[in-house]
Amino acid sequence: MSAAEETPGAEDMPWGEVTPEAARRLLVAAVEAFAERGYHATTTRDIAGRAGMSPAALYIHYKTKEELLHRISRIGHDKALEILRASADGDGTAAERLADAVRSFVRWHAERHTTARVVQYELDALGPEHRAEIIELRRESDATVRRLLEEGAAAGEFDVLDVSGTAVAVLSLCIDVSRWFNTQGRRTADEIGVLYADLVLRMVGAQK
Repeated sequence: MSAAEETPGAEDMPWGEVTPEAARRLLVAAVEAFAERGYHATTTRDIAGRAGMSPAALYIHYKTKEELLHRISRIGHDKALEILRASADGDGTAAERLADAVRSFVRWHAERHTTARVVQYELDALGPEHRAEIIELRRESDATVRRLLEEGAAAGEFDVLDVSGTAVAVLSLCIDVSRWFNTQGRRTADEIGVLYADLVLRMVGAQK
């Protein structure tokens, strides 16, 4: 399945924030190539060919292959953080907000599994400056989950001895869905989201 049409229920125009259209096509092609072959095994010629363009056309929009990966990673991490914050800052108890955060986060990683694999697992291919930028976004996602856990513990809803370690475990559990999710599998993205939300609430000792 391509990054342009990963699953029903996802955005009608993936990467619609990327303009002009030629730049968007190249980015979609890069996601597919990186997910299939890995960043280092993918050439700019591979990407341009998938987009139906010449290699020279790629450099009109992206100076390097690494710049393409950075754009993909930045947009993906911004979206992941937006999903977590929307739930964390919403209404309801800490348990309700944590469950909503996990459901939404898992659903995105399942629905956009091709994209998410590149976003989450090609971090080390980025240059030092870009890598530092993305790591900061990951820290903000971690802080959002930690805040939810701390609020739940303070309210007596959760029994968590190690907030930092538990936050890492929660995020790792959700992110890993992108590595194995199959649209032809036994469970839908929504069903996995519900399952994982229940597992996480059990993990943090949420009071029924």
